[in-house]
Amino acid sequence: MCYSAQIEADYKKYVKMFGAAMSLREFAELYWEHGGRNLKVPIALEAAFLDAQTDEGRRIQVLIAEANALRTTGLEQELFKQRTRLADAERSLETKATKTATESKRIASDKIDAAVRRLADLKDTTMKDGDSRIYPGWYAPVMIVREGCRVVIPMRYRCRLPGWTETTEKEKPGTYNARRDSLNGAWRKLFGHNHGIMVVNRFYENVDRNGKKVVLQFDPTPPQQMLVACLWSRTPVPDEPDLWSFAAITDEPPPEVAAAGHDRCIVPIKPENADAWLNPEPSNLAALYAILDDRERPYYEHQMAA
Repeated sequence: MCYSAQIEADYKKYVKMFGAAMSLREFAELYWEHGGRNLKVPIALEAAFLDAQTDEGRRIQVLIAEANALRTTGLEQELFKQRTRLADAERSLETKATKTATESKRIASDKIDAAVRRLADLKDTTMKDGDSRIYPGWYAPVMIVREGCRVVIPMRYRCRLPGWTETTEKEKPGTYNARRDSLNGAWRKLFGHNHGIMVVNRFYENVDRNGKKVVLQFDPTPPQQMLVACLWSRTPVPDEPDLWSFAAITDEPPPEVAAAGHDRCIVPIKPENADAWLNPEPSNLAALYAILDDRERPYYEHQMAA
């Protein structure tokens, strides 16, 4: 499965590459819905609105600024809380070394480091590779066809399948990965109906090395932007905007990925197949499987993730 990916987060590049329109309404609703809550989006996605030229774009820019102000306040409060926890644990350890105090110190230290990094990210306007990286539960731009036109919509990278509730979703958190051998089973309500494309530059996977989990970074060689086949769902949510969510289709890995220790791989489709993929015919699933089989097959170099 695709544990994490570095994506093309700048929606303007989708417009340039594919002639796709940006669904600004869904972007605005995304920030309105989450307000000051923990909205997980790559920094590069938000940075694309810094030079917004339209009224809608500038409105999103304002919403992003408001969200970042609330995030900053929340992180500062978390930092104070964890520094207090750390100080309490250290005082306790000066009196007596206990497992509880030691663990509390470790957790507080880790959370302090994470909060400091996130605060620094919010203030840093220099784009880095990691600023385009997503994880399950994060939002990413996904291109679909709506009313005959290509459009880019922000969707959560973990799909809520049709008929599922939030409770069902929590019980089955692995739906950011749509296995090819399950497309006509668990994914049958979306396969042949709701198809999308996410542009990915590299991906990351958890692998086992000598009994320990490590994260490997896989880069296509030569470097390229891969059009990853996706399935998506739109779920009505009472008193809130609809939830848009998606999954990346994965298949058996090429030899070099398998040799590195992972048993799944994303499926990058060929650009000439993009239209057929985005406009699926439910009565001709064989043609869709053929697109997945006739995929791009770059060689994936790997290294330990930074």
